[in-house]
Amino acid sequence: MTSPDLARPGRHVGTPQLTDQPVLGLEVLERLGPARPELVRFLLEYKFGIEEVQTKIGILQQEFQALHEYCPIEHVSSRLKSPNSIRDKIERKNVQATLPAIRSTITDIAGLRITCSFASDVYRMAESLGRQPDLTVLHVKDYIARPKPNGYRSLHMVVTVPVYLSSSVVEIPVEIQLRTVAMDFWASLEHKIHYKYRNDVPDDVRTQLREAAATAHELDTLMEGLHVRVHGT
Repeated sequence: MTSPDLARPGRHVGTPQLTDQPVLGLEVLERLGPARPELVRFLLEYKFGIEEVQTKIGILQQEFQALHEYCPIEHVSSRLKSPNSIRDKIERKNVQATLPAIRSTITDIAGLRITCSFASDVYRMAESLGRQPDLTVLHVKDYIARPKPNGYRSLHMVVTVPVYLSSSVVEIPVEIQLRTVAMDFWASLEHKIHYKYRNDVPDDVRTQLREAAATAHELDTLMEGLHVRVHGT
C-alpha cells in the first residue's frame, strides 16, 4: 500500500506580525503576566488552529456515522506544546528564539491525532482532509509504507489552516498524525518505555519493540482482510 500524493502548492500567506524579541528562558505561560501578550496571542492562535481542524474532522466523523454504514474514525485527540516544550525544541534544533522563526521552523506546536481502524482508513481520511480547499498540505511523511528503524508506523501530515481573528487572518500550521489502533497502542507503549529508560533503551528491549511493531502490523493486515471479507469494502 502506498501513500496518496497529498501535497499541493500552498497559497501565498502574509508574514505574521510577530515580535523579534527572544522567548528563551520563559518557563510557563501562567508566569508570563501582561509583560508578554504577544506570546499569549501566539499560542492562542495555535489553539484556535487546532479547534478549526477539529471541527473539520468532527464534521467528517458525523457524516460517516449518519450517512454511511462505516465510520473510519475511532477517536481523535489533540495537544498544544507548552512554552517549556517549545523552548526545549528551539534548543535541540538550534532555532533562532524569536516568534517568527519559531512559526516558520517548528510545525508541530499544534497537533492532532486521528486513530482509525485500518491502514486504508488512514489514507482515506488523509485524502479527505487534503481535498478541503481551506487546508493547505505542506508535507506528508508516510511511516506506514516506510516505517522508522524502530518499527514506528504512522502517517504524518502538516497542514495550514486559516484562523480568522478580529483584525487579521493568520495561517497556522497543524501537524496531524493518523494511525491505526494497533499502531497507536504500540507507539504509546514505546513512548512509556523510552521515558522509563530516559531514552537509553537496552538493545534487547529495542529488538523486542521492533518485533512487537511487526506483530502489530501483521495484526492490522489480518484484521483488515477479515473486515473486507465480511463487509466487502
